[in-house]
Amino acid sequence: MAYVDLNPIRANIATTPETSNHTSIQQRIHSAKKAKQPKVLFPFIGNPRQNAPKGLAFELTEYIELVDLTGRCIREDKCGYIDNNLPNILTRLNISTENWLVLTTQFRTLFHGAVGNPKALTEFCQHQHLKKRAAVSVCQKLFA
Repeated sequence: MAYVDLNPIRANIATTPETSNHTSIQQRIHSAKKAKQPKVLFPFIGNPRQNAPKGLAFELTEYIELVDLTGRCIREDKCGYIDNNLPNILTRLNISTENWLVLTTQFRTLFHGAVGNPKALTEFCQHQHLKKRAAVSVCQKLFA
């Protein structure tokens, strides 16, 4: 997967995974920023265990970091790479490592409805004619 997700970078068409159009990594990053996983892609389920749902047996965070680190490796047979002077991917996405860890490990226990930054959550609730914004304080902390 990482090889395919890095193709636009190695071909010097994109400079980072998040700007790499038409890749699963870009779809996963956009969905993760909304605290979701893309429905059309096989989900990351974390550590394998008995009775685990079908999915990729590691964390999304690990995969994104793997792609970012691998993309920084300069290969003589490829014209592109991720510049080592760029901050790491979570910094570029403006997501603190603490918030990312919470979002990827405790999502189901923290949220049971709509999720997003407080403004988006308010707009969603108004559109759905909901009187309560569930978990707004947690959203404010994690998506501020």
